[in-house]
Amino acid sequence: MFRPLSIIVAIVGLALACGNQVAQAGSTGQYVEAGTALRTDAEVEAWYGITTQLRRQFDEICGDTFCEGDYSNLQPLRFQCSVDARSRRIGACVWSFAGSQESIDPATGHITVQPGFWQCHMPLAPQTSLDRLLAALDDPQPLYARLPGTERTVLDGLIDCL
Repeated sequence: MFRPLSIIVAIVGLALACGNQVAQAGSTGQYVEAGTALRTDAEVEAWYGITTQLRRQFDEICGDTFCEGDYSNLQPLRFQCSVDARSRRIGACVWSFAGSQESIDPATGHITVQPGFWQCHMPLAPQTSLDRLLAALDDPQPLYARLPGTERTVLDGLIDCL
């Protein structure tokens, strides 16, 4: 069955318009990643300085703590927070990690790999603002800095997780 070209164009146009509305609704969702919510150069510098320093501090303590067990090669992947785009309140912060355990079969040389993945949720107080989180962690040792509104640290979140 053939449909007139104008009907096909109208259907395609309607589909594109609906798809565009869905895409716009998804892109204007309430929560965004922290990097998107940063407003000033100072906030951007603080956020990326914090995440870099957290990684360095994890590497410094890894061998004496979390990396002594079966997964001795733990690697921090990303420290990420969700932020309400309007209120700038944190929804959650998660630091993800990966590691592996390998064993070699001496008879065949076959290597078996057991991957491990962890999603460590940070112990944030409800309604913590992005501004307060940045201020608390903009510290030479953010791993040990108290999270706003709590007596807990990022390290406490890792201890609970890893």
